[in-house]
Amino acid sequence: MSEDFIHVKDFLKEYQKISNLKNKTNKTTKIYTFIESGQYKGKKLLLPSLEKTRSTKSIVKACVFNVIRQNLRNKIFIEAFGGSALMAAEALSNFALKSYAIELDKNAYKIAVQNSKIDQNLNVVQGDTFEILPQLIEKLTQENIPIFLYLDPPFDIRKGFEKIYENIENLLKNLNRKNIEKIIFEHHSKIELPQNIKEFQKNKTKKFGLTSLSFYENTPQN
Repeated sequence: MSEDFIHVKDFLKEYQKISNLKNKTNKTTKIYTFIESGQYKGKKLLLPSLEKTRSTKSIVKACVFNVIRQNLRNKIFIEAFGGSALMAAEALSNFALKSYAIELDKNAYKIAVQNSKIDQNLNVVQGDTFEILPQLIEKLTQENIPIFLYLDPPFDIRKGFEKIYENIENLLKNLNRKNIEKIIFEHHSKIELPQNIKEFQKNKTKKFGLTSLSFYENTPQN
């Protein structure tokens, strides 16, 4: 095992060991993952501390892009609650036209900025998703390019996030949804998201232990 990096797949079982080592040496341990598909497959990405953010599992990430890959080319991908911009980078690797990651935590944002160097079309925005996303969507709507929106909020079991899903549903209802083609939620498996959010209909749900994915498609009424 490298002295400087630990693969994300091994991180959870090694976390206690690393914590003990850090207490003894005060040496910061870097955590990383890889882009798993597309033109940048194998490129290394840094991850922030798991104390502040929850990185998307490899199996969850693979599921997302297995579902959307064929329709992603030349679309805009937005990762809200973006952490280290892992999904935004993977989207560009799978030929999204450009991607955005919105992250509030300053340390995670700094890591996302480092990861954005992988492609000039990866744009990282520091701020609150509830404030930034409506502004960004409004701006991008003028470009008239279909948007894939990926939402990965902190689980509602964390203190201060008890109403996170209700707040996001209200956010989506008030967005300019004209150019949004798909909405994908990564959420706690105990949460049952509504079948419809305005004109978006849930057409697929995948469960991976405590984490689930819900896929929504824009199905405007004739």
